[in-house]
Amino acid sequence: MSKLPDDVHPHYLPDQLRRVMPDLGPVFYIDNWPFGPQMLVVASPDAAYQITQEHSLPKYPAMRTFLRPLTGEYDLVTMEGQLWKTWRTIYNPGFSAGHLMTLVPDIVKETTIFCDILREHARNQDIFPLKEATDNLTMDVISRVVMDTHINSQRSHNEMVSALRRQIPWLTFGTEINPIQRYHPLRPLVHWYNARQMNKYISRVLEDRFAGYTNGETMPAGTARHSKSVIDLALNTYLADAAANQTAKSSMTAKGMDATFKAFAISQIKLFIFSGHDTTSSSICFVFYLLSKHPSALECLRAEYQEVFGPDLTQTASIIAKDPHLLNRLPYTVAVLKESLRLFPVVSSTRVGEPDFSVVDSHGRQYPTEGCLVWSIHHAIQRDPAYWPQPDSFLPERWLVPQGDPLHPIKGAWRAFEFGPRTCIGQELAMLEMKIAMVMTLREFDVKAAYEEWDMLKSKGGRKTVEGERAYQIILAQPSDGLPCRVKMAAE
Repeated sequence: MSKLPDDVHPHYLPDQLRRVMPDLGPVFYIDNWPFGPQMLVVASPDAAYQITQEHSLPKYPAMRTFLRPLTGEYDLVTMEGQLWKTWRTIYNPGFSAGHLMTLVPDIVKETTIFCDILREHARNQDIFPLKEATDNLTMDVISRVVMDTHINSQRSHNEMVSALRRQIPWLTFGTEINPIQRYHPLRPLVHWYNARQMNKYISRVLEDRFAGYTNGETMPAGTARHSKSVIDLALNTYLADAAANQTAKSSMTAKGMDATFKAFAISQIKLFIFSGHDTTSSSICFVFYLLSKHPSALECLRAEYQEVFGPDLTQTASIIAKDPHLLNRLPYTVAVLKESLRLFPVVSSTRVGEPDFSVVDSHGRQYPTEGCLVWSIHHAIQRDPAYWPQPDSFLPERWLVPQGDPLHPIKGAWRAFEFGPRTCIGQELAMLEMKIAMVMTLREFDVKAAYEEWDMLKSKGGRKTVEGERAYQIILAQPSDGLPCRVKMAAE
């Protein structure tokens, strides 16, 4: 780790170990005593399959410690067993590909504001952190999708967004080496205050949505009202299940929302907004970064958009809104997205080992998991030359070649959204958001990373690259320094 920047994301460590110790193999232990638990690193598709699909290990408890100040006790990431299955089923309809297509006009509206902001930066010719702009875009999108609420964080202040952003720096896994960081005396107070602000805002939204159902009368169980938001579809599913189950007593009346549903809904909304905005925002940044370094790929994308959406850039937004299914005719765009997510994955999977369960490597060696943090590290898998020819190169073409070609990806080696029952519920939305952002910006703007200028103005010295990449990933897998950039109009 001494050869890496101080703020680098920990998922670089196993890949760096592989590079200096190629005979180590894709499954190995790391002893973190006395600072943390023993870790079993899983860095092969087959081993990852064993812990996520063949035998889905429970999520590691530190993730619950990290998320609790945001979500409380009831989020889909850390719930287990039948409770998780029940609530995952309730929220699945809102994230289905078919339903999300109905939300495309709203996503286009938010992305139009993002384009306006890029135009302003182009006129000002300034350097700015792209991550701030994409954060605000994805925050507005996820709020539309989940709550059918236009919070306009791209242009104005929002109390819920402010509380969320204040909360994030105070989150902890409870494993930090620095005792001040781990046991800061103000943390509980900060957590309580910010959670209270978020809960008040979301509670008002939920009650407003519920009022649309009741109209002053008791709502018939299972009644469906046409709506676009995830939370409304979840409410429909919850009520339908309550009606089908004769022992369930729904208290959804004009007097108020069912307390159980409301508590779980507030937790899920905060989870969706946090994870749904930050990971997608970072992924959009890495797409811009890679395309700024590979102009030939950018030209291929522009040609694809010219063919599908026509030459008039001013009509692109309205064309997408009127016919969202055109977004399914963009094979090179999907290839660029998958390649960017391969090089810069924004998630990994941490599980807790179990007695009598071992991971078996390709040589038949068994690695007991009991007492271990079992870490499936997507960055290590997706940069391993054993599975990927030219693993550090940006090659969208690898996603377009036929099976049998040396470049064709190995099954299970791309794990950007994980596999198995705990696969990311928001993956369809993330891909849809990124497609729309690319289509609406890449023909109009040239976005160039400006790290050299930024470092001259802001850098405090120290190592600032990982394997030659200045836009290495830091905490929460974000681009370093928020990806400082300059924007100009492509016509210039």
